[in-house]
Parts: sequence; structure tokens; C-alpha cells
Amino acid sequence: MDRIRKLNVFIILLTFFFVFSSCSSDDVSADEEDIEALSLNIEDEDYYKRFSGEGLSINVYNWGEYISDGSDGTLDVNGEFTELTGIKVNYTTYATNEELYAKLKGGGSSYDIIIPSDYMISRMIKENMLLPLNHGNIPAFSNIMDKFTEPEYDAGSRYSVPYAWGTVGIIYDNTIVEEENIDWDILWNEDYTDRILMFDNPRDAFAIAEIMLGYSINTEDHFELQAAGEILKEQKKVVQSYVMDEIFDKMGAGEAVIAPYYAGDAITLMDEYEDLSFVIPESGTNLFVDAMCIPKSSRNKEAAEMYINFMCEPDIAYSTTTYIGYSTPNSAAFDMLDDEIKNDGISYPDDEYIQSRTAVFRNLSDEANMIMQTLWTEMKSSEANSPNQWIVPVFMLGCIAVSLFILIKRQRKRKKDMF
Repeated sequence: MDRIRKLNVFIILLTFFFVFSSCSSDDVSADEEDIEALSLNIEDEDYYKRFSGEGLSINVYNWGEYISDGSDGTLDVNGEFTELTGIKVNYTTYATNEELYAKLKGGGSSYDIIIPSDYMISRMIKENMLLPLNHGNIPAFSNIMDKFTEPEYDAGSRYSVPYAWGTVGIIYDNTIVEEENIDWDILWNEDYTDRILMFDNPRDAFAIAEIMLGYSINTEDHFELQAAGEILKEQKKVVQSYVMDEIFDKMGAGEAVIAPYYAGDAITLMDEYEDLSFVIPESGTNLFVDAMCIPKSSRNKEAAEMYINFMCEPDIAYSTTTYIGYSTPNSAAFDMLDDEIKNDGISYPDDEYIQSRTAVFRNLSDEANMIMQTLWTEMKSSEANSPNQWIVPVFMLGCIAVSLFILIKRQRKRKKDMF
């Protein structure tokens, strides 16, 4: 019996050895495949050696969750840049163009790379806040698609290089919202009162209202701005809350069923929640471009141009677009994408729609911006909120009434007891 037991133990141990060896071999193969998948091909590595050993660093200021960072097996773009060039990247993030602008305008911070949106770029150019680029230091700019090299906000791409682009549409819960032709007016639909979210910034919100009214999203006409403000005020009674990044959590948790959203973020959200769908309205939308710029505060302009060039490398641009979910203006990176992504109608709407139904934000005059901001502030502080706003006041009045009733009753009882 002892021999049989020992033999059984030996067989079991031998089996475990082979199983473990097989698993280890598979793991090594898988790791090798991951390493191969994440390999970085740079055509001219010598270009990136100019500052090796000099101990340089650059400060990059970008949107949150807007670069491939090495998480979940993705490429660590900033890490790869440092390894290739020896230049350290100090990376921080902001939430809105206005936050970025205020930080730069206030001084006290020095950045070498910023990635604002189209209209903010034109504003910064106008206010002399950006340095002109030396395109001789950015040879990979040749990978940028022709349709993005002559933007209205920066003629000739003198101050900026496109990083990513996208459109604004509507994300909705397809188990609850069953309308067939969904357009911007659904954000005013009283059937979904208190389950609708709205952008918490005036430029995006006014653009939606302006499209609904048939106006340009760059209108500066006082009457048209006033009319857009009025319908935003009308909308307020059905809106649950005004949010930005919180759209992700609220829609994912089922707290709301409809919201305007940026296409790239919508794709990420739909990957996590199968009950969510996205549509780009037929009536038109805003097409936005975020682009890399060098602010006047930069202390390492050539190193910053090297970083911009690195971001235009095909493998880097591909890693960026697949991680952030937004569309790439890089033709070489686009060619690397799966046909399913190229033809999904969300990441890359057809050219006819883009040409006829989309517009890029321009920087508005100070007067128009002031009117829009004033109307926005008035709308946000107005009393035409959702019906739920009366719950607390009514409850408080009810409590006061009950307290008075009890007080009066006690006083009557005391008088009765006295006599």
C-alpha cells in the first residue's frame, strides 16, 4: 500500500510538473507576443538622440485620460519618449479649455506642450500666447492628413499640429429610448424629464441650441444668441443636472438615459455597457480638433518640437487613437486601424456628412463671449428648474405647518387644563 501511495504521489507530482511547464511556456509565448505587439518602430532614431545625456525635461499639459499610458498592456507613450530621447516628461492634466487658458494667462507655470481645442488655439494666437513652430524639426508632420493641415483656426498649421478629432452626438439607453430618428430635440423631450443630462459649459450647450434653431455655431448675432439662451432656459425643466466628465458615471450607472457626449468617450462607454448607443444627429454637429502647441512659456522649444514629432510617428499615433477612442488625423495611423473602426460611422463619419453637416468652433469676439456667458449664468440661476427643485421647499413648508399645528394644539390643551 505504501509503495502504491508513493507511486501515486510521484505520478501526481510529475503531472503537475508537465502542466506547470506547459503553462509557463504558454505564458512566455503570450508575453513575447505582447512585447512584439507593443514594439515601437521609429524610422529615424538618430533624430531623437540630439539631446541625449543633457538631462533635459519638458512639461506637458494635456486633457485627462488623453494619452496611451501603459495601463492594461498599452504602450507607455511618455515612457517610450524618455527611453528614446533621454528627455524626462513631466505630465499634468486639465479638464477644460478654459482651465488651460486661465492657467497660462495667470502665469506662474511653465509648459512646453499644451493640447487645446480649435477655438482656444485661435484665441491664443490672437493674444500672442503661442510660439510659431519650426516644421523643419517636425518631419513626421507629413503623416497628417491634408484635410487637417490648413485649419481655419490656424492657417497653414503655423502654431499647431493636430492630435485628435471627433464629433459631438447623443448617447442614450437603448432599452428605454426607442425613438427611431434621434436628433437634438430629444434633449428637450418631457417624456424623459429628470433623466436628461446636459453639458455644463456654455459653448457646447449653445452650439446644440443654435443647430436646433438653424443658426451657425459661430454666430455672434445678439438676437440669435438670445434665442438660443431662451430655449436652453426652456430645457432646464427637464434636465437632471449639468455635467461634463460625470456623464460617464451617470450614464453607466443608469442614473440618466440621454446625454450629449463626445464620440470618442461614447465609444469607450459603449464598450463597457451594452445597453448604451450613440448617434450623430442628422441636423448637424460640432467637429472639434485638439492640437499640439508650444506656449510662450516654453523653455525647451526644440525638445518640445521633438515631442510633437514623436506623437506624429505612426506607431505612437496609432497607440494614442486606439487608447483614447478619438479619431486620428494621422494617415499612417489610420491605415493601421481595423476596417470595423474605419466604417463604424461614429469614429469616422463619411466625408459628405462632415463637409455638409459639421462646423468647427471659431473663437468668438469678446462681446459675443460676454453675451453668451451672461445668458448662460442667467439660465443656470433661473427658477425654471426640474419639478424636483420644489421637493425640499415643499417639505420644509410641510414641517413648519406641522410644527405650528402641534404648537397650537399644545397651547389649547394648556388652556383647557387651566380651566
